[in-house]
Amino acid sequence: MFSKYKKAAATAPGASAPKAAPTAKVTQMPATTVKPDPTRVSRRSTIAAATVAPVEKERKRKERMGEIKLELHRALLDSLNLAALETASEQDLRHEISAIAAEFLQERSIVLNRDERHTLNQELYDEVKGLGPLETLLKDDTVNDILVNGPQQIFVERNGKLELTDVTFKDERHLLRIIDKIVSAVGRRVDESNPYVDARLKDGSRFNAMVPPIAVDGSLVSIRKFKKDKLGIDDLVNFGAFTEEMAAYLQAAVATRLNIIVSGGTGSGKTTTLNALSSFIDNAERILTIEDTAELQLQQTHVGRMESRPPNVEGKGEVSPRDCLKNALRMRPDRIIVGETRGEEVIDMLQAMNTGHDGSMTTIHANSARDGVSRLENMIAMAGIEMPLKAVRSQISSAVNLIVQASRLQDGSRRMTSITEITGMEGDVISMQEIFRYQRVGLTPENKIIGHFTATGVRSHYAERFRMWGYDLPSSIYEPIAAQ
Repeated sequence: MFSKYKKAAATAPGASAPKAAPTAKVTQMPATTVKPDPTRVSRRSTIAAATVAPVEKERKRKERMGEIKLELHRALLDSLNLAALETASEQDLRHEISAIAAEFLQERSIVLNRDERHTLNQELYDEVKGLGPLETLLKDDTVNDILVNGPQQIFVERNGKLELTDVTFKDERHLLRIIDKIVSAVGRRVDESNPYVDARLKDGSRFNAMVPPIAVDGSLVSIRKFKKDKLGIDDLVNFGAFTEEMAAYLQAAVATRLNIIVSGGTGSGKTTTLNALSSFIDNAERILTIEDTAELQLQQTHVGRMESRPPNVEGKGEVSPRDCLKNALRMRPDRIIVGETRGEEVIDMLQAMNTGHDGSMTTIHANSARDGVSRLENMIAMAGIEMPLKAVRSQISSAVNLIVQASRLQDGSRRMTSITEITGMEGDVISMQEIFRYQRVGLTPENKIIGHFTATGVRSHYAERFRMWGYDLPSSIYEPIAAQ
């Protein structure tokens, strides 16, 4: 049947080949080689929108399970003793939920297999005690961020890349109920008059929500998950975030009490870097940390942790990072570590760095070391402090010694892209010198960035200081490395 396109069978040795049937003469055109036009620019094909397309059968099953779960949840609220929920053990509560669910399914003649029953009981438990559909994502260690765009769209970030999940809420009311559950646990509220809120989950994860009418297509939620196991210097070196030479330099910088700012964009790994750098601090020093959300996990024995607090429903009771910082200066700190500087507390931070609290550290949002300095200038201006620009820059140059730039690259990887020293003032300009940088070379077909870390060839301004403190770094670490 398909003999027209079949290859001719190989003839056995000694066998005569069958005589070919006469065919019409076909004139073959000479093959022309099309030369590429160097002036022509080709575009990559557009990436399709992120979709999760479950099979129709699976979709209907999920809808059916969702309806059963909603009805069951109402039945649970009627049957369970809500006052006893707080004191009941997990085992007792799971047993009670399982019994109520079995009775409900029997009354309505709904038949579910064993796996479906187990899933249903787990989801019901999450609805009663946890955060509903979000609970499975919170338990997933591979997920860094959970981003909710309305009830039907939940994205997660894994390895620096965003992906759409098949997890959904029943409707907007279901999503609002979970949001309200989170914020009421920390004494906050969110509604039309107060449409956005910041909170902290029990495990320490950062939570932010915005509800309609400000959120147009349904409530927006973002959760930055709290990692229990913080990454150390060795882990970051193994992951390729920076090199051993850079780690040795940073160890010397932290140990000799240089004031360090970690700069970078959202999700670039600033807090992780700051946490890793803090491991080089001597155990005998008194450290005070100030954060919006307590994320830093310092391993030293003498650590005092503070957390700022937003105003309550009545607009009272606010404790700002600046208040914490002012109070910290009266508590005899050796070092002050501010989780993030983003406002008027920058004044107190710089003064602390200038007045005997060497070795302090903080993070800021900026795209480069030079941008970081500009951000500091802008924050001082926004704080309402009227100072000449030269005086502001002089204050920054004498307070800050080192800017470490962290970046999340386009392939999702996080790198320490630059280490820059601030060496003083030249006229009205802050003088800076880059010591290490990440040199990008190209891109693989899989969109993975090709690059390497290299020194710039500039000897550290603080090399003598390092030597005096017992950190005599070899001059070879400052030598540039050629691309492989």
